[in-house]
Amino acid sequence: MGREMQVELTNMCMVCNGTRVLVQDRVKQDWPGIAFPGGHVEPGESIVASVIREVQEETGLAIGNPKLCGIKGRMQPGGSRYLVFLFKADTFSGGLKPSAEGEVFWVEKDELLEMRLSPSVKEVFQLMEDDRLSEMYNPDCINAVANGDSWVLL
Repeated sequence: MGREMQVELTNMCMVCNGTRVLVQDRVKQDWPGIAFPGGHVEPGESIVASVIREVQEETGLAIGNPKLCGIKGRMQPGGSRYLVFLFKADTFSGGLKPSAEGEVFWVEKDELLEMRLSPSVKEVFQLMEDDRLSEMYNPDCINAVANGDSWVLL
């Protein structure tokens, strides 16, 4: 078996402002709920440039010095892989503005888990807040989207 595989590259960023984090109330039905901003890496674009661009497009904020804090991955039907590079940023400028992805707003970290979260955002938040963790993985592509219980935090 060869070592090459089809991979879809994406990013997500938890923008922090003291005890608050920036969230997005996603309106798209493919992954609805409260999540951190992010999106796809464009061909020829660096991973860091992609997260800076996505946060700007979805929130209106220009982030600086995003720090990679983990990776989320799963296998997809057909054998391809889906990877999300997880970032944190606490340096930003500009003002909040909604996008076609949904409204954006600040929320206290200790209130986040009580909200109507998108699937797996609870586990993403746990990984981002715990320096001992660096990866979340779900080899079961069917349950990965529907059931957060299938995620393994490493």
